[in-house]
Formats: sequence, C-alpha cells, structure tokens
Amino acid sequence: MGVTVIKTSSNRSATVRRRALLLVNPKARRGAAGIDAIRDRLALGGLEGTVEAFSVLPELARDIVRLREKTDCIVIGGGDGTVSAGAMAVMESGLPMGIIPLGTANDLARTLGIPLDPLQAADLVVGGYERRIDLGSVNGHAFFNVASVGLSTELAAGLRPELKRRWGRLGYAIAASRVLVKARPFTAWITEKGETVKARTFQIAVGNGRHYGGGNVVEASAAIDDGYLDLYSLEMRNVWKLALMLRSFRAGTHGAWDEVRTARCVQFDVRTRRPQPVNTDGEIVTATPARFMVHPEAIAVYAPPGTDDV
Repeated sequence: MGVTVIKTSSNRSATVRRRALLLVNPKARRGAAGIDAIRDRLALGGLEGTVEAFSVLPELARDIVRLREKTDCIVIGGGDGTVSAGAMAVMESGLPMGIIPLGTANDLARTLGIPLDPLQAADLVVGGYERRIDLGSVNGHAFFNVASVGLSTELAAGLRPELKRRWGRLGYAIAASRVLVKARPFTAWITEKGETVKARTFQIAVGNGRHYGGGNVVEASAAIDDGYLDLYSLEMRNVWKLALMLRSFRAGTHGAWDEVRTARCVQFDVRTRRPQPVNTDGEIVTATPARFMVHPEAIAVYAPPGTDDV
C-alpha cells in the first residue's frame, strides 16, 4: 500500500517561524537530560518550542488537546509507550508529530529510521519531511509497534523503571528470564474475517509496525504503512523452546515454526476464559476481550527522506 509523503520544507516561506509543542516524559530512561539542548536545536531551525512536562501518561493526551491550537507540530520525547499514549490525540489534532527517542528500546524510531541521538532526531523535525504511517488500536488504546496478551504483558509488569534505568535493554532479558520460569499457557479464541479458532497459547501479539521488544521483527514483510496488522500466537508445549526461536524472531521468520500461528488482517478479536491484561508498546492499558484494529495513514511523522520507499 503506498504512502503519501509531504515535503513541507520546500513550500514553507523562510520567514515563517513554526511553533512546536515539546512534550517530555522526565521518567523516560533519558528523559531528564538534554531538554534545553533539544529546544535550542529546534530554535536554530526556526521552530519556537514550548516545553510541557508530564508526570503520568494520561496527562499527555490532555496537554495535546489543550494546546493543539497554539502549535504547528507536536514533538514527543520519551519511549515507545509515551509516544503511543499521545497518538490518539495527535491523530485527532491533524498535526504532524516529531519523535525524540528517550526510552530504552525505541522500536518506533528504529522502524522509521529516526536517529537515536536526540539532537539528530530534532534535526529531522526541523527538516520538515513528513511521512504518513498507520496506527493500531486495541479497545480504543493506540499502539505503533505491537499489542499483546500473555508473556510480554507479564514482562511489562515485571520490568520495573529502576531495572530499565540501570540495565537498559539488558533489563528486558533479566525480566524475561523471571517471566519464563513462571509462564503458563492460556486458552483464547481468535476471530478473523468472521472465522474463529481456539488456541492454547503462551502469547498472542498483534503488530502494526515492524520492530518491537528491542529489535525483534513482527513479520518479515511487515511495514508501518501497509494498512494491515500482523498476528502471531505461540502455541508450543514447552515455553523454553523459545530459546531456539530467538533468531527467527529477530528476522521476523518465526511463522515458519509449526508452533507459531500467524495471520494478517485489518481487524482481530481475541477472547479468553478470564480477562487477560493487554500490553501496548510496553504499557498495560486494557484487558480481554480485545478488538485490534488498524487505522491506515493515520498520522504524519517527521522521518528521514526516502524511508517510505523501503
């Protein structure tokens, strides 16, 4: 599915100063450092930045709704969960979004080719090259990378902020080993295009983008602008077999294993015997029963020129 690319830098007058609303999560792994430098970098490129800090994620959407009439673009500094928390409000505003990666995994930045250096990411916002991307949602909550039920939800619950701050991406491996020791499968019903299958699974994941979990790939051909969601379900007898599958998950070829169910669609419904929490981009936001949907070309983001062609 093609994407609409808007080259704003060529049609803006050099005398017009753009306004940027810079929303920063100080609790992000790198959120407390360099905010003044980021604002100065934006200012050098003609963007007048207003910094708005928030202490809890629900404040992010409220700030966007409250201040959207006073800005030309929204710039969010934080991890993947932070960016997703503001996504619905950004979509409703119709404004373009800049991403300053300040989290641990920064999988959305990886998918879009955004530099992990905050000042280089700010330069992309100044450059003004916009790319339209899809947004996923589950029960009305947004996600850019992946939403899941099962193992990764238990991982998100066990990945304490101090663990991420101290160990970074290694913290995921530490938390994952603890989760696998206690992992148990659950029964779920997955509905796609009116057809329902019953599964005994350790995890159901639904991807909108390409990367998740610190560099894993949702599916080898997945793209954040293809208009589809990619689902996989882990239906092995022994969860420790995941150790043999690690390379496949990094490449997005895990669907080749008999124990992994895969599907591609625009909507999935998942029911479980008892409510199961749902994790979206590292944050637990809702529970089953869950409806996963894709919103094609929902948001314009600042990204490197040419990345929409890969």
